Amino acid sequence: MSASPSQFQAQAQAQPSSALTLKTYQFLQLSESNAILTIALNRPNKKNALSFAMMHELLALANALKKERRIRAVILKGNGDMFCSGIDLNDLGNPNNRNMALWELVKPTQSLFQRVCLIWRELPVPVIAAMHGYCIGAGLQLALAADIRIATPDCQLAIMEAKWGLVPDMGLTQSALHVVRADVLKELAMSARLLDANEAQRLGLISHIDADMVGRAQALAETFATRSPDAVLASKRLINTMTQQRRHVLYREKLWQIKLLLGRNRKLALKKAKDSSVTFLQRQFH
Repeated sequence: MSASPSQFQAQAQAQPSSALTLKTYQFLQLSESNAILTIALNRPNKKNALSFAMMHELLALANALKKERRIRAVILKGNGDMFCSGIDLNDLGNPNNRNMALWELVKPTQSLFQRVCLIWRELPVPVIAAMHGYCIGAGLQLALAADIRIATPDCQLAIMEAKWGLVPDMGLTQSALHVVRADVLKELAMSARLLDANEAQRLGLISHIDADMVGRAQALAETFATRSPDAVLASKRLINTMTQQRRHVLYREKLWQIKLLLGRNRKLALKKAKDSSVTFLQRQFH
């Protein structure tokens, strides 16, 4: 006879809390209930924009989770008014970070930007993104790397990079494969337009819509936890092989980003974001 969610809760509550929650992070907030770990992006005054420091904390935590056998599922959420407003452009533009960012783009392995998203696909447990407010740019690429996405009815999503003259380069070629159709992904990446939750669900970006996105995520995670953890892991690993891209595909993300950053129209895109009268130069690349 399989365990019910209530039986699982009683068993989980009898176990000690994970040591993961005892560690303090500057830009993350952790909590655990019934062996479900909730990770909150905790830069509400910066709209939970992903800074270099936050990305390094997320990576360190995810690597620790790979070795943690008690945790049965992970929920990713954002504190404050939104899930994540994207990459921290001020942090990215800081002269102290430019060389680091350039190295991440030219090195042959996954960049920091790709790794911070794709590592959640490697975790041996289900990862559920609970989204509200805005989930745009890097925030959406992070959410797409989760196994399931639950959003509030008022959540708005966008692949926003084109607005800044950039290309999505945080593992989108892998995480979005078979999640949305190629034509849909092209339209969203080229237009950088905002989607409401209903349209995002219709297009496949959102799994469920629920005003209590964290409660829905917790209930779903507890249901997963009533199953064999090995069977859950096997399901995740097996289905992920359907969207496993070769290394050179991910490197193309980085190559195009370098070209755009060095290109003539990048600075014009930044100006056009504030002044619609700005016009672009002719296409530079083939």
